[in-house]
Amino acid sequence: RCAEPCAPGTARGSLPWGPMRVLFDTTYAARAPYSGTGVYIDRITEALGRIDGIEIEAVANRRRRRPAGGGLGSLRNLLTDRWWTAVELPRIARRVRADVVHHPLPAIARATPVAQVVTVCDLAFERLPERFNRAFRLYAHTTHRASTLAAGAVICISNTTAADARELWGVPSDRIVVAPLGPGQAQPGDGATRPQEPTHFLYVGDQEPRKNLAVLLDAYCIYREASERPLDLVLAGSASAQMAGVKVESRPDRSRLVALYRSAAALVHPSLYEGFGLTALEAMSAGTPVLAADAPGVREVCADAARYADPQDPAEFAAAMRQLAAEPQLRGELGRRGRLRAAKFSWD
Repeated sequence: RCAEPCAPGTARGSLPWGPMRVLFDTTYAARAPYSGTGVYIDRITEALGRIDGIEIEAVANRRRRRPAGGGLGSLRNLLTDRWWTAVELPRIARRVRADVVHHPLPAIARATPVAQVVTVCDLAFERLPERFNRAFRLYAHTTHRASTLAAGAVICISNTTAADARELWGVPSDRIVVAPLGPGQAQPGDGATRPQEPTHFLYVGDQEPRKNLAVLLDAYCIYREASERPLDLVLAGSASAQMAGVKVESRPDRSRLVALYRSAAALVHPSLYEGFGLTALEAMSAGTPVLAADAPGVREVCADAARYADPQDPAEFAAAMRQLAAEPQLRGELGRRGRLRAAKFSWD
């Protein structure tokens, strides 16, 4: 049970039928704590725990190993996942007398009468199939879609994702709830004190093909060759590259990530597709300018608080980087807009 007292100012009020006990499957956060889904699980359980009348039973499949990339390791993980949803989760649901089972990834426990909710973050593998492993794409299309269609309610983290779920999977509108995310690891006010001059551009994420890192690296080369005193490019997360001016910060903790945002000329976010754009919101909440690929999910989150570029055009990204590095007024204006925009989002 993770219920906590509400923070000052948080609305309270017991549910008329008594506390609602939510069995929350946190398995993904245990194996991928730095992922967007991992951050989502951490933040949403905290927010739900602040609501009077909600009791959270957080459980995780400790036998689940990290993604194996194919072969016997992936088969073992698949069988572990099946056992967990088919046997373990229904058993736990009975033991804790759960009212709802929440799967933060599309999954379903068919051997339980308890109401079930899934979260759909994005359908990138459907929109950009060429950017994903064929076996994963087939598995996700089959199992994630079936689980989503079987769920009693489907939480989509943006209108972009909701539209994809309706169009590509045929999810009925009356079962979809759009619940935008709050800021990720960096929180509002974290970047309040910023240095006079930035020291780098910042990328936060991994090397998943849809993240479009190759275009960013090409853009940085163009920017660096055209600038007398180019800023460094910092890759924070699990991405890496060996190039002049590129520095790698492997899986920074929250305090280090905040420091990287604070000193950045901009977060550069070249992703071809996002269901939401959590790192962009994270940057805006810290007052860091955002330079992003013009993709629907990111534009939905950032609106006019970001500078956009063609995700297929490194030269356009490079030109925007030169402008942001040279114009403190532009950085200040984007930072101001970003803070105002980020204030519209919260985990509560």
